Amino acid sequence: MLAVLPLLADANSGGQIQQIAENFGVDWPHLIAQIVSFCIVCALLYRFAYHPVLTMLAERRTRIAESLANGKKIKAELARTEELRQETLRQANAQATRLIEEAHQAAAELQERETKKALASAEQIVANAHETAARDYDKMLTDLKHEVGRLVVQTTAMVADKVLTPEDQARLAEETVSRIAAA
Repeated sequence: MLAVLPLLADANSGGQIQQIAENFGVDWPHLIAQIVSFCIVCALLYRFAYHPVLTMLAERRTRIAESLANGKKIKAELARTEELRQETLRQANAQATRLIEEAHQAAAELQERETKKALASAEQIVANAHETAARDYDKMLTDLKHEVGRLVVQTTAMVADKVLTPEDQARLAEETVSRIAAA
């Protein structure tokens, strides 16, 4: 507005500006009123339109900057989470491998223990079988001795054609058993 005052001063002096203004048909009071109206409209537009738009753009810039920063944080967190996941997987694989090795070792120990038990049981069965066979052999031998003794007594009685008393039969059986046992 202060820039218009020198123009007005020149317009009153009737200089070259006055001639140009008259050639173009400039009406100074209307021009000044339009300039004042334009300044008022510009001030209102700045106050109620341009300033809120600038504020909104500044807020948007801030939100975009925050979003970018959050994006970087999220990427960093994602990378850290991926590292933790990989580490957890490595630990789980190591633990699974260790458990498998322990299971194999326990299975081998169990197999060895069960084999030893089976061998001991088989040896016990063989020992029992030997013992049973020895008892059966002894019983069979005793039965055989008694049967041979009885047959000797019976044969002697037939040969001697005589009836042997129970005392004679017992004595002959004992003698036969003692001779067979000595042989």
